[in-house]
Amino acid sequence: MVSHREFATAGKQPGLQLWRIENLDLKPVPKALHGNFYTGDAYLLLYTTKAPSYNIHMWLGDECSNDESGAAAIFATQLDDFLGGSPVQYREVQNCESKTFLGYFKSGIKYQRGGVASGFQHVVINDMNVKRLLHIKGRWAIRATEVEMSWSSFNKGDCFIIDLGKDVYQWCGSECSRYERLKASEVSIDIRDNERNGRAKLHMVEEGEEPAEVIEALGPVTAIAPSTVDDQKVDTSNRKKGALYMISDASGSMKISVVAPCSPFKQAMLSPEECYILDNGVDRNIFVWKGPKANTTERKAAMSAGQQFIKEKGYSNKTQIQVLPAGAETTLFKQYFADWRDKDETTGPSKAYTIGSIAKIPQVPFDASTLHSNKAMAAQHGMVDDGKGKVQIWRIENRDKVPVEPSNYGHFYGGDCYLILYSYRTGGREQHIIYTWQGLKCTLDELTASAFPTVKLDDSMGGAPVQVRVTQGQEPPHLMSLFQGKPMIIHSGGTSRNSGQSKSAATRLFHIRQSSSRTTRAVEVEASASNLNTNDVFVLKTPSSLTVWRGVGASDEEMAAAKHVVDFLGGGASNVSEGKEPADFWSALGGKKEYQTSKSLQNMLKPPRLFGCSNKTGRLIVEEVPGDFTQSDLATDDVMILDTWEQLFLWVGNEANAEERQGAPKIAKDYADSDPSGRKGLPITTIKQGAEPPTFIGWFQAWDAKMWETDALDKMKKRF
Repeated sequence: MVSHREFATAGKQPGLQLWRIENLDLKPVPKALHGNFYTGDAYLLLYTTKAPSYNIHMWLGDECSNDESGAAAIFATQLDDFLGGSPVQYREVQNCESKTFLGYFKSGIKYQRGGVASGFQHVVINDMNVKRLLHIKGRWAIRATEVEMSWSSFNKGDCFIIDLGKDVYQWCGSECSRYERLKASEVSIDIRDNERNGRAKLHMVEEGEEPAEVIEALGPVTAIAPSTVDDQKVDTSNRKKGALYMISDASGSMKISVVAPCSPFKQAMLSPEECYILDNGVDRNIFVWKGPKANTTERKAAMSAGQQFIKEKGYSNKTQIQVLPAGAETTLFKQYFADWRDKDETTGPSKAYTIGSIAKIPQVPFDASTLHSNKAMAAQHGMVDDGKGKVQIWRIENRDKVPVEPSNYGHFYGGDCYLILYSYRTGGREQHIIYTWQGLKCTLDELTASAFPTVKLDDSMGGAPVQVRVTQGQEPPHLMSLFQGKPMIIHSGGTSRNSGQSKSAATRLFHIRQSSSRTTRAVEVEASASNLNTNDVFVLKTPSSLTVWRGVGASDEEMAAAKHVVDFLGGGASNVSEGKEPADFWSALGGKKEYQTSKSLQNMLKPPRLFGCSNKTGRLIVEEVPGDFTQSDLATDDVMILDTWEQLFLWVGNEANAEERQGAPKIAKDYADSDPSGRKGLPITTIKQGAEPPTFIGWFQAWDAKMWETDALDKMKKRF
């Protein structure tokens, strides 16, 4: 087996590893520059999950050479071999990347001109001599493409980023939507926080109000072109009828024969001794399935067989290819089969499904005490250590940091921003992580001010610490682990300042949920029965009582975490099991209401998917939201489709236009009816922004009912 020196660390830790092909060799790309791709280059990307399981992506720029793309293919095959043939392999082409790939880069991907062959090296972190213009396209799958630094590159319908190193200007065309401005802001913030390490200044610029610095960089403003219709047409159904072919090399050369001309297929059609191609080429997507007992030649030639198939069919060279080993089939692939069942499929409410067996690595139970010595467990659970290092926490006040009393560590208020410095020792060296935690309801001054002490603290430590910006509700497991067995408690609003501490509501409800690494967070939510969830534990405090409510699918660890919340709130608590609630429990929550009762939240074999329906391009199109979605992915100027497998929700944003409102129900029906696995007649629930039922809200953790009371764009501007 050929093994490259770069493979020594491959797949050892969960998360992304990215290499660029340089002089037909692999060179790692710095973490801060993940998401930056040169159009003249080829890249190899490995994504490792906590299970662990692996995705290998080969990314090809529009202008990369045949030598580079060939080298990327060879390294992808070698890496697949090195990881035991278990990874899913993807072939990605610029501008036509898979949703899986785009999901790794929630702040968007940036295409930059040039490549290694033309002498271009990767952007230097903290380089203040940059001068480039980025054209931002997309609403969920965001792409920032470097274009000519000229007013002729601009149009009224899009956002552009004029990147001048120390200053980054986000220019918004007069015809671009609020949601596009919002998403372009994420790219701007990513440039500041990652490429410049927080040392650049962001500016929002409206068309016609360009400052002198922009005029100096681009010259006097000329006529701006009108908005353009997107070239790429996204089909309304991403699950066209497919065809199934068998690959065989029994005769000495690869032969492809038809197994079934159209879906749905039967799982029994896949023989473990063979390899197959599932053809969805009309939608620029084909799958190659590798049988576990197929011969080595066929298995290793899977990607090249897929590429040959694309040529023979006359499909676009932008067609995506996914190579799937048995046991690692994606949701999209499985939906072509009417009777698909996973091996050892689990059904219990508290058993999370993992695919660790594919990588032939047993699932390691979480035991924090062995994190330092057990590398496999550290990798599977995404923890640098057990959180027992030194913790210092400050609250941001008046552009300065004020120490938080250690007795209050673990409590965070939505009206505040905090700095958390974590120091730990590994390999005899001291390491540091700076978490900047930003509450959803903190003031403009605090949001702006939080950047100053972060940079100051980073500078005082020689720029060595890892910096992690955390928005309330998105806390990583390691941050939650710092409070040593106690849950991280997030109070819904107000501040914890001694001078201006907010008075708590008389009735309070805390939602307790455990993560995969057994760390817990307790999030204060509105005291309403609709916020309950059968999978979790809740603590209810009223002026006269304290109650711990346990859902049917809740874990013992979540119950243990509830005790810490009870201790903080004070008094003795009574325990109530779901289904045995007394009348005063419901009256304290404003009456009994529907809430999320689907146990499948704990056992998502078929994960929920979110789609946006928009006619911005001139015709109604559907685009899937890549990666893990949150409430902020619901675009208020669109209609969204949430597919929870058992039903579809149509969510109508307040600013959606008439065509989107009228056309979306038909799209939802067509989406279900065209599903090859036979979901025709699926229930479709239409709901309006601001009036979401608990059956919808339950798919989003820590839903904020007041999110849309303040303008999302104004909130984003505060982060500038």
